[in-house]
Amino acid sequence: MRIASLVTAINVLVAGGFSIAGLVSPKSILPPGRPLRQMPSLIFAMYAVARSLPIAIVALIAIYKRSESGLLMLGTLAGFIQLLDAGVGLVQHDPEKVIGPLVIAAFQFFAVYLLNMSARSDVE
Repeated sequence: MRIASLVTAINVLVAGGFSIAGLVSPKSILPPGRPLRQMPSLIFAMYAVARSLPIAIVALIAIYKRSESGLLMLGTLAGFIQLLDAGVGLVQHDPEKVIGPLVIAAFQFFAVYLLNMSARSDVE
């Protein structure tokens, strides 16, 4: 459970951090050379924070309470979110925004797999 807890915590904290960075400095998450349109960027950043922070908080609570089922569910969700973030990177033609989320998603799914196998072996 330690590996899944660590990977999930890093994942949700990184995602939350990027959301907050987009809120504080929208230009920091835009591809180079893209013009900044203040209001739409701010609105999308608020939506990102509104989604990423609750997931981060609930995931950290599941880790704190050592809830295997909660961690399996939220870890899987966090992995899928990273896959979708990689899709955003593809649309923006930004290799760093593709590779980073794919690597995090791979670690996340591997950690969830290990936790699932551990939980199944404990039942048997």
